[in-house]
Amino acid sequence: MAYTDIDDPTAYFKAQLYTGDGGTTQAITFNDTDTNMQPDWVWIKMRSETQSHILVDSVRGVNKYLGANHNGGEGTDINSVTAFGSDGFTVGNDDSVNKNTGTYVAWDWKGGGSASANSDGSTASSVSANTTAGFSIVGYTGAGATTYGHGLGATPNVIIIKKRTGDSGNNNWFVYHDKVITAGGSNKSFLTLNETGATTANGSATTFTSVSSTTFGVGTDDIISESSHTFIAYCFAEVKGYSKFGSYTGNATGGNEGPFIYTGFKPAWVMIKNASAGSTDWLIYDNKRGGPAATVYGNNNKFFLKANENDAEANETFDMYSNGFKIRITNNFLNGDGNTLIYMAFAESPFVSSNKIPTNAR
Repeated sequence: MAYTDIDDPTAYFKAQLYTGDGGTTQAITFNDTDTNMQPDWVWIKMRSETQSHILVDSVRGVNKYLGANHNGGEGTDINSVTAFGSDGFTVGNDDSVNKNTGTYVAWDWKGGGSASANSDGSTASSVSANTTAGFSIVGYTGAGATTYGHGLGATPNVIIIKKRTGDSGNNNWFVYHDKVITAGGSNKSFLTLNETGATTANGSATTFTSVSSTTFGVGTDDIISESSHTFIAYCFAEVKGYSKFGSYTGNATGGNEGPFIYTGFKPAWVMIKNASAGSTDWLIYDNKRGGPAATVYGNNNKFFLKANENDAEANETFDMYSNGFKIRITNNFLNGDGNTLIYMAFAESPFVSSNKIPTNAR
């Protein structure tokens, strides 16, 4: 029996903490001792102060950024992320990425390097795909109702899309998650990354129309396919022992009675959203921003950031284990009673390696 398809998740995902120096540029080198990794998607958030999220990728190119917490179009800044390195990245002197003494976290994924033309869909796309890690970055131009190739060779579980051009109209982030299904069994419902609404507040027959191992289909909704506008899509297909895109049901019970979510690996990064309840944030936890050494339960990774807000880091009980994560609080954000909460998770290490070696929670 194969326990995992990836023994070394750090070859495909890394979380990195750093402190800004306010200089013209600062090269950030991943400080783990595992495999070197040149990232293709870098997501940076200032922890110590209020600043927008900064998302850059190799398909759009460095200096081109988007903010997860707002619906604005793509910006250009030569002082933001300036280069992708062989084992890290370089930032300029913009406060959002390099304010003197400011603290930051960067979440980093490896794609397929420079983009290649993809003609699998009815309309061409530009794709950087890593089929081993189940991750691709897709650039495309809106053309009404059509399909685009994603390059994964597997059906995506999650697709996150943002319109790049234009600041007017409906430019919200679009999130498809295959565990969010309407009562009629449709996969057209979606969430918005920059807002707090529930799934039922969204959804349209003219939005997301299909998903397969080669393509995803869009309708005529401006959020995902406004004609002649450019878009970027981040596509994820689950990989055993490395990534998990699932859901759980809240029970509004704290302590040891809260939900435990099995992932099959020790998480490095988890993002959770209550899909049933409005006014609930997208909470992000990772393995580098853990809680105090002495905690009630011993595995507390309590510090979180909100994908939909520019807030500084805050804290709330959240436990990561060798095979999943545990919810110990009762609020709607993580544990609304009877609510469906969706999550994305990436591994620090598999629960058991392909050599049958188990991992540890700490």
